[in-house]
Amino acid sequence: MGAKILIVEDEEKLARFIELELMHEGYETDKAFDGRTALEKAQTGDYSLILLDIMLPEINGLEVMRRLGKDHPTPVILLTARDAVMDKVAGLDAGAVDYITKPFAIEELLARIRVALKLHPVSMEGVPENSDPSDDEEDVYKWKDLCLDEKKHRVTWKGQEITLTNREFIMLKVLLTNQDIVMTRDTLLEKVCGYDYVGETNVVDVYIRFLRSKIDEIFDIKMIQTVRGVGYVIKSE
Repeated sequence: MGAKILIVEDEEKLARFIELELMHEGYETDKAFDGRTALEKAQTGDYSLILLDIMLPEINGLEVMRRLGKDHPTPVILLTARDAVMDKVAGLDAGAVDYITKPFAIEELLARIRVALKLHPVSMEGVPENSDPSDDEEDVYKWKDLCLDEKKHRVTWKGQEITLTNREFIMLKVLLTNQDIVMTRDTLLEKVCGYDYVGETNVVDVYIRFLRSKIDEIFDIKMIQTVRGVGYVIKSE
C-alpha cells in the first residue's frame, strides 16, 4: 500500500467519497468523524498525512492542531469553508502545510496531497526527512532599530521584544532579506508556505496587516510599504 492518510470529516458521505478516491490512487486510509477521535488517532497512529476539516463536532480542527502542537511531524491539509480567511491563517500558523476550500474538485485535492507528501515526508522516527540543518544558520537581519535573529527566533525594536507567530516571522524575514525588492503576493505566499502554493493570495494581506499592527502601528513607523497592484516592500534607508 502507499502512504497512509487520515481523513477527518464529519460529513460521512464526503469522507467516504474521499476515501474511495484515495484508495483508487493506491493510498491506505483511515477515517474520523469528530475532533476527539481525530486527535486520538493522530497522536497514536502512523500517518503520512492528515486531511483535517476545521468545522468538527466535539473539538474543532484548529483545536485539534493546537493540541497536536507545531512540532507534530505529520503534515496537515485543512479542509475549510469558503471565505474563512481567518481560519486559514490560524491553521497555517498552527502548522498546516496547505488548505483547500470546499467545495473542491477531487483532482485538486489529489494534486495537493501529492505535493504535500513529496515536500513534507515523515521518517519512521517521526522527524521530517527534508529537515535542513542549514535552517539553523546564525543570521541576524536589521532595518533601522528593528532586529530579527533567526537562530533565536526573536524580533526586537530598540531592544523591546515583539511577539510574532511563526508565519509572521517568516514573512518578515523574507521582506527583510529582500529590502528594496518588491515582493509579489504570490512570491510571499510561496515563501511563507514553503513551496509553490496555489491558493488565495489575500492570506498574504492578512499577515501583512498583522505585522503592521504589531510593528508599524505600535512603534509609529512605516516599515512595510504597499506597491499597489503588485505586492509589498521594505525599503532600506
